Amino acid sequence: MFLSLPTYVWILVALAVTPLHTALMRRSMPTPKGKRSVSFIPLVLGPVLLLSALGEKWSLPEALYFYTASLLMLLVMIVPVSKRVAADILRQEQHPEIQVKLHTPSAVWIFCSLIVSLAVVVGVWAANT
Repeated sequence: MFLSLPTYVWILVALAVTPLHTALMRRSMPTPKGKRSVSFIPLVLGPVLLLSALGEKWSLPEALYFYTASLLMLLVMIVPVSKRVAADILRQEQHPEIQVKLHTPSAVWIFCSLIVSLAVVVGVWAANT
């Protein structure tokens, strides 16, 4: 049902999510280096998922679903804890000689949201194939 949306709808969804992801992730990064790094995520993820889709014999809507879901998963993982993560990144870049410890509640959020997001993405895909 969900994955049976027409291909053009999945293309539109991917086209809408990509700039949203890039803008929110760039906003979450404290340094120009971090902003540049997150800007390349869609540029790398898109071709990698499309090549994987060819190897796995996924349809284009399935590949676009995984692309969109991956970008949204990263937002769910990072944006709620972005201020603390940004502070840790900035501190580490300013003092590369010391190891900055990851803020424990942020790490727990990132890990738990990753597990839940993966379960939802795989569950939706499995229910629709």
